[in-house]
Amino acid sequence: MDPRSRPYRSVLYIPGSKPRALEKAKTLPVDAIIFDLEDAVSAEEKDNARETLAQALKEGGYGARVKIVRINGLDTQWGEADAKAAAEMDCDAILLPKVSDPADLDALAALTGDKPLWAMMETPRGMLNAAAIAAHPKLQGMVMGTNDLAKELQTRFRADRLPMMAGLGLCLLAAKAESLIIVDGVYNAFKDAEGLMIESTQGRDMGFDGKTLIHPAQVDVANEAFAPSAEEIDLARRQIAAFEETEASGQGVAVVDGKIVENLHVVTAREILAKADAIAAISA
Repeated sequence: MDPRSRPYRSVLYIPGSKPRALEKAKTLPVDAIIFDLEDAVSAEEKDNARETLAQALKEGGYGARVKIVRINGLDTQWGEADAKAAAEMDCDAILLPKVSDPADLDALAALTGDKPLWAMMETPRGMLNAAAIAAHPKLQGMVMGTNDLAKELQTRFRADRLPMMAGLGLCLLAAKAESLIIVDGVYNAFKDAEGLMIESTQGRDMGFDGKTLIHPAQVDVANEAFAPSAEEIDLARRQIAAFEETEASGQGVAVVDGKIVENLHVVTAREILAKADAIAAISA
């Protein structure tokens, strides 16, 4: 599957210490799972969680879902052991919290070898160094840690996330410049489907590939928000058809719904259809 069309609409955090949650995750219609050894695991459970997660991933059953392991920071007593263990796990990538500069990823790569890396973007310094972080050769994706970022910025909550916009924008620009996956931060009110849809729609409009989630109840909303709509798919097909017809005839310019269709619109249209096909394939 083309990495640009691979869906990351819903990216659910699952505690690495909870066998029941690890088993349930196999049945959820999520595009990716972050198996968490950090915030979701108490200090007393850290060592056991590492073993529990390794066994669950070895047993498999997660299908086409992308499997990402979030370790503890390398500045903690658990980080190095987590990194070495995750490098041997049956996962697709390792997620490092609070990445502030490329040296953090260098330190992780020294422990994990060829395993792809993802970066939690959740500190002011990380926002300012986003371009350098995104350019790291082992990095494949970024995850916005908006709760930690809000704490560091000392912001007040706003539904429009205005205090977050500078940081979100810097990371988006950096990720897109390097063709990385980038997923938006969590929405804490997990029972508020309407609020989640508003924030997810905002994130999709900005260019995020998906939303990180803290509860299975949020999955359907994220999947809907970040999937191409029926209207987008229909428009994409008509744009491609009009452009190809005009190109074949060698006459004039293609026009759909009163708007000129150029090659750049066709590229976007093809990406929309590829994403829709990929979603259909993993949902079958």
